[in-house]
Amino acid sequence: MQAIIKAAVETKSPVILQVSKGARQYANATLLRYMAQGAVEYAKELGCAHPEIVLHLDHGDTFETCKSCIDSGFSSVMIDGSHLPYEENVALTKKVVEYAHQFDVTVEGELGVLAGVEDEVSADHHTYTDPEEVIDFATRTGCDSLAISIGTSHGAYKFTPEQCHIDPKTGRMVPPPLAFEVLDAVMEKLPGFPIVLHGSSSVPEEEVETINKYGGALKAAIGIPEEELRKAAKSAVCKINIDSDSRLAMTAAVRKVFAEKPAEFDPRKYLGPARDNMEKLYKHKILNVLGSDNKLAQ
Repeated sequence: MQAIIKAAVETKSPVILQVSKGARQYANATLLRYMAQGAVEYAKELGCAHPEIVLHLDHGDTFETCKSCIDSGFSSVMIDGSHLPYEENVALTKKVVEYAHQFDVTVEGELGVLAGVEDEVSADHHTYTDPEEVIDFATRTGCDSLAISIGTSHGAYKFTPEQCHIDPKTGRMVPPPLAFEVLDAVMEKLPGFPIVLHGSSSVPEEEVETINKYGGALKAAIGIPEEELRKAAKSAVCKINIDSDSRLAMTAAVRKVFAEKPAEFDPRKYLGPARDNMEKLYKHKILNVLGSDNKLAQ
C-alpha cells in the first residue's frame, strides 16, 4: 500500500485500492478498513492536500459480501453476476445497487466472462460481452459502471502459446488483439457510460525473467500489450484492473534478494526492495499506460 500511495501522490493521480473477497479475508476486514483510512492520511503526509483514494470490492459474488463491504465504509463495490443466467445477474446487481445507493456507494456490474484464474475467480473460456444487452442491463440495474469482456484474462497465464504468434523481430510471443469492435459497439450503445476492463496486467517480461533467473518457474506467462491498454484508456474505459503485475514485481525483487543474500532474514531487507520495485511499476503504469497523472481535482 505504501508503494501505491507514494506512486499516486508523486504523479498526482487518483487511485483505486481494490480488494477481492479472498484478500479481505486474508488481511482481516477491520484492519483493512483502517489501513485504507491510514492511506489517506499518509497521502496527506506526503504533501497531497486532497487525496482521491477509493476502497473498492473486486468481484463480490453475493449480496451479503457487498453489503458487508458497504457497511464497513467501502467507496464502491463490484457485484459479479456474470456467471449467472442473464435475468439472475440483473436481479442480483439491482439488489446491490438499491442498497449501495442509500449510502452513496457506487456499484460496478459485469456482462461477459473473462477466462483465467485470480483468487477465487476462475473460468476456462471467455465470452465476449453482447453489446445488445448493455442498455437493458444498465437501465434495469442502475449500475454506475460496467465491466465488459473484450479478450483480457485474469492471472499471469492469460493466453496459451497456441493462441499467440511469434514476432519475427523479437522472437517473442504476441497475444491475440483485444476485441475493440466489441468495446466500440458498447460505447455506441451507452455513450459516455463508465466502462471497466478486468484482467489487464501486461506481465512485464523483465519481471518474469528475474523470477526465473532466481529460481522461479513461470513458463509462457503472457499479458496484455500496454499499447492496447493505452488505446482503451483513451476511450470510455475509466478503470483498468492491474494485479498480477504487482505480484510479479514483488516476487522478482524478493527472489533476487534471497538469491544474492541467502543469509538475510530481516523482512525489511527484502520487502523494502519489493516495495520500491512495485512503486516503480505503478508510476510507469500511471504515466505511460493509464494516463491518470495530473488528474487530481484542485
